[in-house]
Amino acid sequence: MPEIEPWDYTLYIPNDLRAVTVCRRTLRMILTLHGLIGLVDTAELLAAELISNAVRHTKGPAALRVRRSAEGVVWIGAWDTDPGPPEPPQPLDQAGELEEAGRGLGLVVACADYWGWQPSARFGNRGKYVWCELAAA
Repeated sequence: MPEIEPWDYTLYIPNDLRAVTVCRRTLRMILTLHGLIGLVDTAELLAAELISNAVRHTKGPAALRVRRSAEGVVWIGAWDTDPGPPEPPQPLDQAGELEEAGRGLGLVVACADYWGWQPSARFGNRGKYVWCELAAA
């Protein structure tokens, strides 16, 4: 079995909703160039949810981090300047059909293999990472 070479990218973004599109397109390019086209649609959805939460619920900068481990797991994380935990995910079957808000982490829970959050610091500020994992098998 060929050895998997790990990689790690970080995209720092301003607090601007347009950055969500920049992150999605950048993520698509990263995964495509690394031969992981089968993960692109799910990874884009998850990254968009994580980054849009970071931009909408904080006033500071944010960052998208994407990496692949030697075991083949793709990790997608969004850093923001709010050190508090994210709101608990709402199950998708309990979210209103027409509601736009409140479903983001529910989608992450439904589509990712694992997810979580942890306190972190970037730009000299306290904050948090909300992350998820996808098996690249």
